[in-house]
Amino acid sequence: MKNFQTLKFIDLFRKLFESFGINYPVMRKILTVKLTMDGRRTPTIFNQQGKKKKKPEENGFIKSLGMYVILSVMLIPLVIFGENYLYQMSIFFGIVMFLVMTSMISDFSNVLLDVRDKGILLTKPVEKKTLNAAKAIHICIYLFFLTGALTIAPVVIGTFRHGVLFLLLSIMGLILVNFFIVVLTAIIYYFILRFFDGEKLKDIINYVQIGLSVSIAVGYQVLGRAFSIVDMNISFSPSWWQFFIPPIWFGAPFELILQHHYDSYLIVFSVFALIIPIISIVIYSRMMPAFERNLQKLANNSGGSNRKEQKWKSWLVRIICRNNEERVFFRFANNMMRNEREFRLKVYPSLGLALVLPFVFLFNQIQVNSYAHLVASKSFLVIYSCSLMIPNAIAMLKYSGKYKGAWIYKTAPIQSLAPLYSAAIKVFIVNLFLPVYFILSVFFLSIFGLKIIEDLLVVFITAVLYTVICSNDLKGTLPFSESFEDSRQSGGAKIILAFLLMAVFAGIHFAATFIPFGVTIYLILMVVSTSFAWRWAYKKWWNFS
Repeated sequence: MKNFQTLKFIDLFRKLFESFGINYPVMRKILTVKLTMDGRRTPTIFNQQGKKKKKPEENGFIKSLGMYVILSVMLIPLVIFGENYLYQMSIFFGIVMFLVMTSMISDFSNVLLDVRDKGILLTKPVEKKTLNAAKAIHICIYLFFLTGALTIAPVVIGTFRHGVLFLLLSIMGLILVNFFIVVLTAIIYYFILRFFDGEKLKDIINYVQIGLSVSIAVGYQVLGRAFSIVDMNISFSPSWWQFFIPPIWFGAPFELILQHHYDSYLIVFSVFALIIPIISIVIYSRMMPAFERNLQKLANNSGGSNRKEQKWKSWLVRIICRNNEERVFFRFANNMMRNEREFRLKVYPSLGLALVLPFVFLFNQIQVNSYAHLVASKSFLVIYSCSLMIPNAIAMLKYSGKYKGAWIYKTAPIQSLAPLYSAAIKVFIVNLFLPVYFILSVFFLSIFGLKIIEDLLVVFITAVLYTVICSNDLKGTLPFSESFEDSRQSGGAKIILAFLLMAVFAGIHFAATFIPFGVTIYLILMVVSTSFAWRWAYKKWWNFS
């Protein structure tokens, strides 16, 4: 097997691991296998329908770090302009925590919750302590590369700007942040595993992921509100609730040490930054045995849900599905999306963000202007931001944990699989997008009044057309026919282009509001365009003679 450079570096700490009673040679072999298997996974960004093969020794995660390096360049202004370290570094650590924890939730939940390797390794002379250490180091290796790629540019530039002490504080802060994120994620899952089991547990995990995504997005706003900008001077007013915002903890040592401001609240923040991650690790290590026992609940209950179809959905199926074939595929796609835990893990957090983003934009408007100005403006168009979850969700429709059963499509006694595509898209709209949009519409009507009903209809029809356009990504594949192993990375360029397309739709809608009867005319055009696009998009897909 390949001798990874990362493991050569870890070899330097062999005695430290052995002092904790860990069988280092065994742990190293387990890590070698895990890293080798990671390198054999094929991220979607390198999986162009089999046209371009990836070399077995390449690691898709490592190659994808280039995107994070580009993001790191955008963080440079936070560390070079000005010397208000508390403000600048709190924002810096807030962005880093958001990106790293989002990646932790979406990409490493399976690593934390996976118990399949125990059935093999624990039948051999491998201690649980060694196996748990291998799992923790495995996650830390990837967090090191992820955090390094995300922060290398601002940290290097900041070191030239502020000196070596800035570098040391940044490295220490990033290490503590990563410890805090890993332990926080694991502790949250521990309490879920402690009180729930089976399918209910899997649902709860998804709901927690939505809550985490929403709370992180809202936390951004709370972090910004901790500071006020008066005449271009940033001021900070200490308050009790700020002690519950972790990014401020990690920003405080820079103000304390580099600016020599020894205020009591800065000292408390700095102590929190050092002590809380360490305490979290101690608590987690004590909880680990119980955590591992509770993880067996996931393995012991892998059955699907037996929930019956609601009456309103049965009525809706008869209305929106044109024939019996499409109704059958609608129920099939509905069951797949409802019972696929991996699908929910990938898609549901974006639903939570879709609910929050429009209100974030509205709140920022109120901060700049008055509420009366907001109501009189065209800010209701920010509801378009809820459509940003559509490209990712549609891309996930091609994946399934039971993808090997896709052979049934070609053995089914049907002439065309076009109804499967249209049914899958309809299930997405009915189950995922429509509830989110309905909730947002109710709130927006309460804010802006009934005058925006026509605009809300335009946005919904536009979202349906946008969904049809994004579904072109499914061409050449069948819904639920590929492994989730191939979904670890998404087509970044396609997603960005999809976002730009929605911005174009929003811009046209905005322009239409200045034309007499412009919104009405635009609504009619969108209805006609969507109807034509829906019929044309799936007409010739997967026809069999």
